[in-house]
Amino acid sequence: MPDTASALGASAERREGPQKVAGAARYAAEHTPEGCAYAWPVPATVARGAVTAVDDTAARELPGVVEVLTHLNAPRLEKPDDATLAVLQDARVPHRGWYVALVVADSPEAAREGAAAVQVTYAEEAHDVTLKADHPEAYVPEDEDGTSGEHVRGDAEGAFNSAPSRVDVAYRVPPLHNHPMEPHAATAHWRDGRLTVHDSSQGATTVRDVLAGLFALPEEQVTVVSEHVGGGFGSKGTPRPHVVLASMAARVTGRPVKLALPRRHLPAVVGHRSPTLHRVRLGAERDGRLTSVIHEVTAHTSRVKEFVETAAAATRVMYPSPHARTTHRVVPLDVPSPSWMRAPGEAPGMYALESAMDELAVTLGIDPVELRLRNDTQTEPDSSKPFSSRHLAECLREGARRFGWSERDPRPRSRAEGPVLVGSGVAAATYPVVVAPSRASAHAYPDGSFVVRVNATDIGTGARTVLAQVAADALGVPLDSVRAEIGSSDLPDAPLAGGSSGTASWGWAVHEACTRLAERLAGQQGQQLPPEGVGATADTTGDADADSAYARHAFGAHFAEVGVDTVSGEVRVRRLLGVYAAGRILNSRTARSQFIGAMTMGLGMALTEGSTMDAAFGDFAEADLAAYHVPAHADVPAIEAHWVDEDDPHLNPMGSKGIGEIGIVGTAAAIGNAVHHATGVRLRELPLTPDRVLAGGADGL
Repeated sequence: MPDTASALGASAERREGPQKVAGAARYAAEHTPEGCAYAWPVPATVARGAVTAVDDTAARELPGVVEVLTHLNAPRLEKPDDATLAVLQDARVPHRGWYVALVVADSPEAAREGAAAVQVTYAEEAHDVTLKADHPEAYVPEDEDGTSGEHVRGDAEGAFNSAPSRVDVAYRVPPLHNHPMEPHAATAHWRDGRLTVHDSSQGATTVRDVLAGLFALPEEQVTVVSEHVGGGFGSKGTPRPHVVLASMAARVTGRPVKLALPRRHLPAVVGHRSPTLHRVRLGAERDGRLTSVIHEVTAHTSRVKEFVETAAAATRVMYPSPHARTTHRVVPLDVPSPSWMRAPGEAPGMYALESAMDELAVTLGIDPVELRLRNDTQTEPDSSKPFSSRHLAECLREGARRFGWSERDPRPRSRAEGPVLVGSGVAAATYPVVVAPSRASAHAYPDGSFVVRVNATDIGTGARTVLAQVAADALGVPLDSVRAEIGSSDLPDAPLAGGSSGTASWGWAVHEACTRLAERLAGQQGQQLPPEGVGATADTTGDADADSAYARHAFGAHFAEVGVDTVSGEVRVRRLLGVYAAGRILNSRTARSQFIGAMTMGLGMALTEGSTMDAAFGDFAEADLAAYHVPAHADVPAIEAHWVDEDDPHLNPMGSKGIGEIGIVGTAAAIGNAVHHATGVRLRELPLTPDRVLAGGADGL
């Protein structure tokens, strides 16, 4: 038998890498069927109201314009579960940017010109887009999945008031936007009653199911292909309006239709991270042991559908205390519908909690690493379940060793290099283990090759490669003999790439299918395989979604060193270090890439990324990459990702945890804590831009 011991964990290169660098990998907008038309949507220009008239005469007279769709002539759709997909179905305008028309033309230029020529008249209504903690419409949502609503343990208020040491602090995280490099795009084509769509999506199975429902089709008459996806970060996790509009236009015109959303439209129609207002109260004994934890979060949601940024959920996991209360409140406003953005809930919530822990450490005069170690636990505080594995302490200690934490002078403003104050900070991180049922097939051929098939989506994480590694390990064959087919709803059904659940979910099904195939092959030893080969299938329903007696989470520790210019107020991150406990690492190369990518996004969250909701206009002021600033290579001079070995038998056959999102969770807090250590000034609103740094330092920066 070949040596396959290194199939899992090996630093295997991405299978699709050569295609991508050669420009041969085709994305949704790069499929151009014969006779393809192009669509351009028309966004509403009022923040709330209704369309009273549409004049498309000028648009229809333009050369190349084929059709103009509005709520007056667009195909009627079945009512969707996600109300953001009910496009062109009525005259209402729930927020600025809501699509009120769609122009279809022979070229993208003609479609864009036609969209500009459509004249829409509105009955405008008063709007409210301003999030306030004391907003009269704020409410506590139902806790249907155990992550939202309010959780109470003991007498949190009484314990806080009687605690020897206390911090009571407020933090604000602004609206954040996903802005994937590849815009949301779809190419739709109807033929003989069958719909085929190439879509930029994190889950082709879900898109197929939703389109079938909207157009009242059997699922087998819809094929959705998402072969290559250029980033999503949650914004492509569920179907978005573009794929519905492209499918509607293709049905009406009888031609294939391509729709790629302009980047400036994205903040209004594909989701965003809701702004969150946090109040964190920590009560502790003088030795630092927590006695009360209170985390209250207020976020906005749209009037189209409810979405809760569950930013207090991670607080229920992190630190034990006899008394705790975590509360989510949402305010329905006339804003675009928020949705998933990388580590939804955990990223803003852990920023607030880990910043407050740093403030408590300063109050008590205890080292921030030591404070977290004193509050470690092997039992999840809210559920009382034992953790399947929790090596947060090892991450903190290993990170401190690698970072040189013991050499740190704990006094703020203790290190200066001319006008630059240098400081360092630490924060912990956690993210839940999420696994969903999946199907997969595995096939062996007479030439010694193997193919695994599963409708997984590779959004740049290396899923093709890792799934081939899982298969090679289960089959006991060389990695080069295995090929993975993914990215089409015609393949075995699979859940979306989201919630750091992809590899765990798909890999479980692939492992089971390959294990069954290996058993079948073992029974045929000495026999020639038939020309069509032999195969096996797997469906993990009932296993992957079974209740567990354990609380399953990944953990990590982030360390940051910053330089703060006292003249300009600029914060420069000099070093970032992340150490993670995330089960078995299946591919060291792609894992490190994911950790570093998420940490870079966390750096952006801390220093550059943020959006402003214009109260009068009712729109996000930062709607493109010229105004919404993401980190560039020059912003990340030194970044390292490491992990501790973790053997957890309570997860899945591979022993893996999700790694895509935990890297962002603690990064912003570590950077913010480092800024405080450098300057002695505590800033509690992100991002930490120069103007805020200088204003916050009025007392001596």
